[in-house]
Amino acid sequence: MMGYENQGYEEAHLYASKEQMASIVLADDFSPPSDGSKSFPDDPSPHLKAVFRSFDFDSVDSGDMNGQDRSLLASPSSSSYYLKISVSDPQREQEQSASLVPGGSSYFTYLITTFTNMPEFSGTEFNVRRRFKDVVALSDRLAESYRGFFIPLRPDKSVVESQVMQKNEFVEQRRAALEKYLRRLAAHPVIRKSEELRAFLEASGKMTLVRTTDVASRMLDGATRLPKQLLGGKSLDGGTSDMSEVTQPAKSGRDLFRIFKELKQSVANDWGGAKPPIVEDDKEFLEKKAKLQDFEQQLINVSQQAESLVKAQQDIGETMGQLGLAFVKLTKFETEEAIYDSQRTCAADMKNVATAAVKASRLYRELNAQTVKHLDKLHEYLGMMLAVNNAFSDRSSAFLTVQTLLSDLSSLHSRIEKLEAASSKIFGGDSSRIRKIEEMRETVRVTEDAKNCAIREYERVKENNRNELERLDKERHDDFVNMLKGFVVNQAGYAEKMAIVWETVAEETSGYAKK
Repeated sequence: MMGYENQGYEEAHLYASKEQMASIVLADDFSPPSDGSKSFPDDPSPHLKAVFRSFDFDSVDSGDMNGQDRSLLASPSSSSYYLKISVSDPQREQEQSASLVPGGSSYFTYLITTFTNMPEFSGTEFNVRRRFKDVVALSDRLAESYRGFFIPLRPDKSVVESQVMQKNEFVEQRRAALEKYLRRLAAHPVIRKSEELRAFLEASGKMTLVRTTDVASRMLDGATRLPKQLLGGKSLDGGTSDMSEVTQPAKSGRDLFRIFKELKQSVANDWGGAKPPIVEDDKEFLEKKAKLQDFEQQLINVSQQAESLVKAQQDIGETMGQLGLAFVKLTKFETEEAIYDSQRTCAADMKNVATAAVKASRLYRELNAQTVKHLDKLHEYLGMMLAVNNAFSDRSSAFLTVQTLLSDLSSLHSRIEKLEAASSKIFGGDSSRIRKIEEMRETVRVTEDAKNCAIREYERVKENNRNELERLDKERHDDFVNMLKGFVVNQAGYAEKMAIVWETVAEETSGYAKK
């Protein structure tokens, strides 16, 4: 499940799981069916007006600042600085384009409010309006500039949901998702200081963060350069004046020749008989990667069981409420039809049972809300594992570039040796071969520079991976301890309250046991 190719499946599972858990709890308060006979004739008991509170009295997160929850992997070293972000006030705006249909194209913008005391920002409070396209541009820039970091994933475009869901519901869902995403970026100790995020949050007016060229344009650019490369022109792997391109993955599409070469190298690594020029020998990293693969699988299993628990608690609460309402209906019947005092006494006792059942039902609903609150941390870490996969993919891509350049250098040196050997057999040398050898030596020099640049980029991504893994290990321990503590405290606390409810009923009906 850790493979990059499984990202789509895991992300779909993640968001489906969260929606399932949330939908269980966010339903309207329990109400009887439309049958009017099941409604309370009178308030059965003042106990129904009791205020139910969470037992999670120790669960207030130390990273919470004025209502902003601490996201995953918040840096403890940055506790003296804060970066609080909220997203609100969605507004529909018309697309400024040459549309043939007036008002045919529109989009929503969101008010992004930021409060901070970080020195990287030019002030302490900012209010800007951004659209979803701006968030996509921010995400793309961060992915390019911070390879190897566990960068939180942005929300999906959700084209299908926008067409199926009610407009207001969809806009609110996107607003909440954007707010959560930006808060997670703000919690990252490196991303929160980035120039990209700062420009996104404080630049007034239209978005000034230039979006990266779209994939189609990059592929078109690469296709334009390909014929020259195939006919002997310079390419990234065969000598380029722009060394910065080697620090970006080949899948960006600007150099199709490089894509083909790295694909060939990848196939050779997996299926070829020859040994790759270098192999991944970081045993510590490989061990941690294997452990994270196991952790992710266990996390998926636990999250599925958590969903089952929430569903079971929901079912118990609903059934208990229905039982209480059924007893109310029976109590009403017994009261209206009672002839003897013993019947009225029995009806009063059934009313107590009905009150206890409805009260227990509400306690189950409150417990369920708290259960979702704590166990949702499991789903957050499933999302984090997707970011981990992306960071590991950055490392693999950078390493493949190094392997490809080393293979190119080996091939160039071999060709030079053959040309030199062939030229030496001709008295006075072969001028055409000598000229070709000089050109290839220049190609070797430039490719050596590209290789050194690629190695530096690979080492940088490796270091980013290492730092992020250390941070993940530490924060995961703290997050899971807090999650389990809150879960256990609420389970015990609500179980005690339910026991008190039924114990009261048992005392009220204790007279029957003596008969």
